[in-house]
Formats: sequence, structure tokens, C-alpha cells
Amino acid sequence: MTAVLNAANEQAVALFLEEKIRFMQIPELIERICTKHNSINHPTLEDILHVDQWARQAVLEQALALV
Repeated sequence: MTAVLNAANEQAVALFLEEKIRFMQIPELIERICTKHNSINHPTLEDILHVDQWARQAVLEQALALV
């Protein structure tokens, strides 16, 4: 979950800085992505890298729905 939270936050902040979303949409996007994630017990590095990419892409897709 930590990797998902971090990746979603970084992507959402980047979208805000690019003026593609409003500031208050940052936590909304992060929450949406975190609730979609299924936690993995004892993740490998590959698992962590995969969920990082998944979370970033999911934020981009959710941001389009907000516009």
C-alpha cells in the first residue's frame, strides 16, 4: 500500500502542477486509487514496481474522469 500511496501522490501532484487538476482533487484521486488496490503480503521488488506503475496509470485515468 505504501508504494501505491506514494505513486498516486506523486502523479496527482504532477497533474496539479501541470494545472490539469485542482489542488483539492489530489487527496480524492489518492483515496480512489488506494481503495482499488489489493494489498500484497510480502511483496517482491517486482510486485512493488508493478503496483507503482499501476497506481500512476490509474491516477491518470481517474483524472480524466474528473475533468
